[in-house]
Amino acid sequence: METFEILWNNALKELEKTVSPISFSTYIQKLKPVDMDENKIILCTETEMFAKYISARLIEKIDDALTSLNAGVTGFELCVGNSREDYLKVKGYAKKEMPFPTMPIDPKYTFENFVVGDSNRMLYAAATAVAEAPGQSFNPLFIYGGSGLGKTHIMHAVANYIKATTPKTNVLYSTCENFTNELIDSIRTRSTSGSREADFRRKYRNVDVLIVDDVQFLANKKATQEEFFNTFNALFGMGKQIILSADVPPQQIETLSDRLVTRFSGGLIAQVLPPDIETKIAILQKKAAAKKCVISLEVADFLAQNSGADVRTLEGLLQKVIFTSILYEKPITLELARSALAETAGPAQEVITTTNIIRAVCDYYHVSEKDLLGKKKNREIAEPRQICVYLMTELMTLPLVSVGQAMGGRDHTTVIHARDKVAKLVAENGRYATEVNDLKNMILKK
Repeated sequence: METFEILWNNALKELEKTVSPISFSTYIQKLKPVDMDENKIILCTETEMFAKYISARLIEKIDDALTSLNAGVTGFELCVGNSREDYLKVKGYAKKEMPFPTMPIDPKYTFENFVVGDSNRMLYAAATAVAEAPGQSFNPLFIYGGSGLGKTHIMHAVANYIKATTPKTNVLYSTCENFTNELIDSIRTRSTSGSREADFRRKYRNVDVLIVDDVQFLANKKATQEEFFNTFNALFGMGKQIILSADVPPQQIETLSDRLVTRFSGGLIAQVLPPDIETKIAILQKKAAAKKCVISLEVADFLAQNSGADVRTLEGLLQKVIFTSILYEKPITLELARSALAETAGPAQEVITTTNIIRAVCDYYHVSEKDLLGKKKNREIAEPRQICVYLMTELMTLPLVSVGQAMGGRDHTTVIHARDKVAKLVAENGRYATEVNDLKNMILKK
C-alpha cells in the first residue's frame, strides 16, 4: 500500500466522525487516493456531479481530517474520471484558510499574586512601569533567568494588567517556538486571499504589545532570526512595546546575530534570581492561602530550607505536603511535612514517574497508551488525557514543558489548559474528585 493510501485511510476514520452517514457512504467512501503532489493528496471521483457536491459541501471537512493527521499534509486536489486536472482549481472553488491561532494569556498570573523579594524586585519594578506606560520606557524589556523563577508569570501579569486597564490595547503573547512553527507554516502554505506570509506578518506586526517567551529558541535558526528581526524593527519603529524572555542574556544565546543582540540589549535587561529563604516562605504562605490551606511559619521555613532553587520545586513540595494531609486526614504539622518530604526523597518517590502515571490512567479508564498520547479528541480519550496531565502536575515537580513532552509532545499552554480544567472539575464535581483520588491512591501505592 502506498503512503498516500495509508494517509487517506486514516483520514477516513476522522471523516466518519464529522460527516453525516449518508454523505460519508455516498461521496467520501467513493473517493480514491491516486497520488501525492508535494504535500497534497490527489483524490479522484467518478463524475463531475460528485465533484460538484464535494466542492460545495465537504472541502473544509476533508481538509480538517487531513490536517489532523499531523503528517505534513496541507490539503488535497480533486480529479474527475481519468483527468488529472484539479477540479477545485479549474472551477475556482476557494478553500477556507484558518487564521493563525492566538496563544491564551493566563488570567491567574497577576501582579497581585506575584511575590516580590530581593531576587526579583528590579524585574517587578520594571514590569509594572511597562504595564502602566507601554512603549514609553524600558523598550524592549528583556527578562532572563533559570527555569521556574517566575519569568512567564510576570509576562502574563503585564498582559493582564494592560488588558484590564486599557481593553482596546492589542496585546499578543507567544512563545518563540510557536513563532517559529507559524513562520514555517506560513512559508509552506498558501491561502486564496494572498500568501500565508502576509497573514503571519499581520498577526505579529499589527499589535501594540508583543510578548515572546523563550527567545533562546532562536538559536541556530537563521530564517527565524531574520523574520524576528524584521518584526522587531517594525514594532519598535512604531513605538510598540516588546517584552522578551530567555534562560540566558542575549549575548549568551547561541549563534544569535549581532544585530538582534544589539536590539535585545537596547532597552532594559532584567535578571530574575533564585528566591532567598524569606521570599520562599512568603511564596509558600501565599500559595497555601490560594489553596485555602494554612501552614505555620515553622512548616514554611522547613519547606523553604529543603527546596531547590526554583519556585516550581517549592510549589511541588507544598503540594506534596497538602496532598499527604488530605490523604491521611491529618493537619499540616512539622512532623507531617517531614514525613511527606521523606517519602519524596526516599525510594518510594522513584516509583512516581510519568510512565507509571500514564499506565495507571490507561488501566483505570481502559484506554490504550497510544490513544492517550495521540491526537484523538473524542471525550473518552481527551478526558483521561487531561486527568493524566493534572496528576503529573500534582504528584511530580516537573516543568510544564516536561509534562508536555511526556504526554506526546504537547506544548505548555495545552498542559496549563488541561491542568486548570481538571482542577476546576475536581473542585466542583464529586465524580471527578473521586476518580482523581482513586488514581492518586493507585499511583502512590505502586
